[in-house]
Amino acid sequence: MTSVRQISDRLAIPVIVAPMFLVSTPAMVIAACREGLMGSFPAHGTRSTEVFESWLIEIETRMRQLEDEGSKPAPFAVNLVVHETNARFKGDLDLCVKHRVPVVLSSKSAPGEVVARVHDYGGVVFHDIASQRHAHKALEAGVDGLIAVTGGAGGHTGTLNPFALLNEVRRLFDGPVVLAGGMTTGRDVLAAQAMGADFAYFGTRFIATQESSAPAGQKQMILESNASDVFFSAAVDGAPANWLTKSLLAAGADLDVLRTTLPGKIVASDQTRKRWKDIWTAGHGVGNIDDLPSTQALCQRLKQEYAQARLALGQRLAGTGALG
Repeated sequence: MTSVRQISDRLAIPVIVAPMFLVSTPAMVIAACREGLMGSFPAHGTRSTEVFESWLIEIETRMRQLEDEGSKPAPFAVNLVVHETNARFKGDLDLCVKHRVPVVLSSKSAPGEVVARVHDYGGVVFHDIASQRHAHKALEAGVDGLIAVTGGAGGHTGTLNPFALLNEVRRLFDGPVVLAGGMTTGRDVLAAQAMGADFAYFGTRFIATQESSAPAGQKQMILESNASDVFFSAAVDGAPANWLTKSLLAAGADLDVLRTTLPGKIVASDQTRKRWKDIWTAGHGVGNIDDLPSTQALCQRLKQEYAQARLALGQRLAGTGALG
């Protein structure tokens, strides 16, 4: 079985480009992996099981080409929503097994079946958690690592402070932990490691890239927003999520009504869903995003920032003996 350490050794920096619904693309995944960051995408973000397999084939083909050219690309990952509402789950899992996807990022429900089948071919499973209770269930299912989704993450999010959640998780588990929520720079990656995480999860920063399939309006809104322009609500689709406030207002939403609406009530209305098809998600990191680079350029920037941050911290510690 492939170990998490073997996967980590193939990364230039400990970053996973998060799977983003209707945003992640094969081009983004390939560009990230080529630069030594783990690219990923959600299986349910493709239009059909057939399209999902075509994406897998495209990514696998390009990975082999890069290896033939002498490169050492990072492994890629696929997100599977493990929930009874996901009618595609079984078929998508079958394809992950067929193609021996190196890393599966599971979310929503207990991933027992995913763990068993992925481990059978030697793959690795990381599972989303937003609380200690979630962590207990994931660990009981036998996952290889945990993705701690904290307050400030884009899209479906946790609510806990990253220090609090990470410390609670570390009381239970000394294995690999991925930290998600609000990170945009290489310096943030080093900070996540200092807190006790092994990997950093980057989502929102990669929405604003050239390979992203997000609408131009969403990308521009991210450039024009800051953290206070992100609105938290569980009312829109039934799960806690962070939304771009300006997109909610453009859709005619009353924020005061959203604050007092029960989770999931709004999604019962087809008319409302259609009216709100252009509401967009983003995390608290939007205030530090002001350009639309290629995925390659962004990955190279993150690597440079990470190296500079490590050097600066080492010099600071050597000079003072403490952070002071």
